[in-house]
Amino acid sequence: MEFTSDDARAHYDAVRDVLDGVVVGLDFDGTLSPVVDDPEAARLHPGAPGALLELAEAVRAVAVITGRPARQAIAMGDLDALGNAMLDRGAELFVFGQYGNERWSATEQRIRSPRPPAGLASFERELPAVLRGAGAADAFIEQKGLAVAVHTRRMEDPADAFQRLVEPVAALAHRHHLTVEPGRNVVEVRSGDMHKGQALRTFVAEQQASGVIFGGDDLGDVEAFEAVRALRAEGLPGLVVCSASTEQPQLVDLADVVVDGPDGVVELLGGLLLRR
Repeated sequence: MEFTSDDARAHYDAVRDVLDGVVVGLDFDGTLSPVVDDPEAARLHPGAPGALLELAEAVRAVAVITGRPARQAIAMGDLDALGNAMLDRGAELFVFGQYGNERWSATEQRIRSPRPPAGLASFERELPAVLRGAGAADAFIEQKGLAVAVHTRRMEDPADAFQRLVEPVAALAHRHHLTVEPGRNVVEVRSGDMHKGQALRTFVAEQQASGVIFGGDDLGDVEAFEAVRALRAEGLPGLVVCSASTEQPQLVDLADVVVDGPDGVVELLGGLLLRR
């Protein structure tokens, strides 16, 4: 764990001082789960369930805030079982899927979801032709219900393929009034009405939190990083955690604490409890 400044250490201490009123938001891929070539093969870090279970007893609430569909994240992370274990200890787990458009809790055990955004079906129909034109016809298209993700990680030269397709895919998305979210060898296209920062702010307000922590690893987490910093400027203790990778180094400049991927995230979650 590395602090990015002297102020960052003070922010860390501030959230630990009010830990019982803190809400913790965490991304899934690259933060709680190692990034893998096949997005459907992602699973929680082996140490994550235990760390989350212990942490949930010490804080106000825990949420997984992810670009994945909530149902997919729940299945891949076995989050329904983890949520039930938290309930047995008087704690609560939330999942905000598709950047906050979907919502699930261990107590409610059902997913609330809006309709797909206008233009998404037309975008999907036109996408294969755009990928062929970019020389990236073999890119993997992941349909998420409320979004579409185009992955290049399985291709022979993922970085080169990503550079070829990102602009034409973005142009197609903009024609259909959709938002583009580039990431680690992936371009995600979705409605722009919701993002992780808005989801995190809603979570903080609903829980009447006295502090907030958010951890993420990719560009889709930037709005949540910015939300923590804005809430901190409003007087709420807050901590921004970057699950660092060589694929997305620019997030380090927005963080208070930098850790080494999911291994470091699990270690940090355990470290928060040391003064208890």
